[in-house]
Amino acid sequence: MMTKKKLQEIEKAAGTPGMSQLGLIWVRFRKNGLAVFGLIGLLILMLVCFTSPLYIDYERVVHQDLLKANIAPCIEYPFGTDNLGRDLLARMLWGGIYSLASGFVVIFISLLLGLFFGSLAGYFGGKTDAVIMRVMDVFMSVPNLLMAMTLIVVFGQSIVSLWLALSLTSFPGLARVIRSSIMTTRSNEYVDAAKIYGASTPKILIKHILPNCIGPVVVSGTLLLGSTILGIAGMGFLGIGIASPTPEWGTILSEVKDYIRYYPYMGIIPGMAIGISVLCINFMGDGLRDALDPRMKK
Repeated sequence: MMTKKKLQEIEKAAGTPGMSQLGLIWVRFRKNGLAVFGLIGLLILMLVCFTSPLYIDYERVVHQDLLKANIAPCIEYPFGTDNLGRDLLARMLWGGIYSLASGFVVIFISLLLGLFFGSLAGYFGGKTDAVIMRVMDVFMSVPNLLMAMTLIVVFGQSIVSLWLALSLTSFPGLARVIRSSIMTTRSNEYVDAAKIYGASTPKILIKHILPNCIGPVVVSGTLLLGSTILGIAGMGFLGIGIASPTPEWGTILSEVKDYIRYYPYMGIIPGMAIGISVLCINFMGDGLRDALDPRMKK
């Protein structure tokens, strides 16, 4: 963990003596207006989407009525209807559940894999490091989209296959970040003291090393979340992601792509949802980077 002397220096610079390390991070984070805007925007988007099943029945999401096809945004249909007469507002809100939740699931799996392999490579070094990193190089040498498409073909098209494919293409970068952080931390005196004391390797990693590496991991994971949501939307647009009629922002765009020229709202609305969510996440990632790195303080 951060030494007491270092923590006191940061507290003195921030004018917040006695505050916990988490409190100092929050103080630095909220000074970044764009980061706070991103956090609030993402929370509002998640709240609206994840609570939509409470007031929008799924039948309304998939119900088709050709007599109401291509209705422009109005009071009855605030986002209009698509070419099959489905309510775009209902599909967008339910689609947000699949898009955002899938992004968080992919990041969670990627973090677990990255922590496992990155910790082994960074802590043990030598041949273990060489073998693991060469495997990571193989994964990273293939374009992410191409590898994800190949894995989905192998696993079969489903939401679980999409999660696994994107996780396997995302975790090598996280593993490298974690490895680098651990390699700079494992030589500290408190790690040597833990070894002399007789602490086991898992305990040293979990209790003494990983807490000091959490900053770069959180920042990398947050920024990766934005690109993951874009990847999920891209796979859906190509028709190899979450299959229709299940609503997902990229799938919604794919379904209406032939009608965007005549009914622009069909493409603008899901495109804005994807753009706003990724923008908010990137703002948060930049704010977390500045908050977790004391050298970024002014």
